[in-house]
Amino acid sequence: MTTTLPVPEQTHHEMPQPTPASGPPPAPTRPSRGRRAAELGVTALLAAAIASGTTLAVDRTLADEGAPGTSPGPVVEGANGATTDWSAVAASVSPSVVSIGVSGQRGQGEGSGVVWDAEGHIVTNDHVVSGSGASAEVQVTLADGRTYDAIVTGTDPTTDLAVVRLTSPPTTLRPITRGDSETLTVGDPVMAIGNPLGLSGTVTTGIVSALDRPVAAGQSRAREGLAQVTNAIQTSAPINPGNSGGALVDAEGGLVGINSSIATLGSPGPFASGQAGNIGIGFAIPVAQVEGVVSQLIESGSVEHAYLGISTSDTSVRDGTSSVPGALVAETVSDGPAATEGLRSGDVITAIDGAPVTSSRSLVGTIRARAVGEQVELTVSRGSETVSVPVTLAAAPSR
Repeated sequence: MTTTLPVPEQTHHEMPQPTPASGPPPAPTRPSRGRRAAELGVTALLAAAIASGTTLAVDRTLADEGAPGTSPGPVVEGANGATTDWSAVAASVSPSVVSIGVSGQRGQGEGSGVVWDAEGHIVTNDHVVSGSGASAEVQVTLADGRTYDAIVTGTDPTTDLAVVRLTSPPTTLRPITRGDSETLTVGDPVMAIGNPLGLSGTVTTGIVSALDRPVAAGQSRAREGLAQVTNAIQTSAPINPGNSGGALVDAEGGLVGINSSIATLGSPGPFASGQAGNIGIGFAIPVAQVEGVVSQLIESGSVEHAYLGISTSDTSVRDGTSSVPGALVAETVSDGPAATEGLRSGDVITAIDGAPVTSSRSLVGTIRARAVGEQVELTVSRGSETVSVPVTLAAAPSR
């Protein structure tokens, strides 16, 4: 990442490793939150279709994208008895989702994005716009089929978010309505909208399968010593290469996340080859985190990230007859926020503001979603005692 990760950690491999996704070049006119953090046990495949010499190709060629689907969608009943007309949701949200094509020295790529404001800012993933090189040309195709030139306003590899801006935005832009990711519950219905495999305007539905899932992605940047850890929304809505940067919306059509990665089946190893496609486990960056990052990118082109200033590893502590997982503090930065408040080597962090810390990467993802200057309450197991340590988060040093 371009900034120091908030909490370094050891590497764990609890699930098969990811491979970078790749796909066909974009069709030009058709619509459509220190040290190095460890890779997540639930590893993820970047869902952008980045076509370059270092990525694996999706073994499929699509000659024609086709227009956005308009057939009637299913009407489903939610837990509260309310019904969701996905046809109406798709019709409302699709004009706010775009296809992004990138062409540069390192190849061509494509992905998705969402219209953020009437000034022409489009939110997408960092890996969508950064994979083709610094001088890459960016084009954005709106849902009505019109294509516009765009420039990169700013990127944040740490959260895998980026903002591009249309150089001549039309007056008809439809900024997406923002929902509330903090009120989501497991089982809520959601819809993913984007440009998978070059098929612009594609919508898929599913549910929120899990919340605060610590996900590490970014194999395309592993060679730079960078990693991304986000407490993501896990969804069963089918997500495929090209969906990166697209919208995950709730039953009211409110943006709750930016689709970013998918789990993939493969052999162990950081660059293992595997099945590049949807297996029913996709991840999205919560809009509550997206808003803070995007506002900084639009304002300054860069992002400050919060950090504790500690190095940790996975561990567990005894709690009566059972054990509780946590993050073992291996060392602290002498002038860092954690050390300043008395945190020391051998402490085990088991919760932040009452929310369980289940691993080092869980700690990373939780701190990543907080703001610089925010105070958090750490629950710490220290020998036979449990203590509370308030810490005011500082800005992570630049790499």
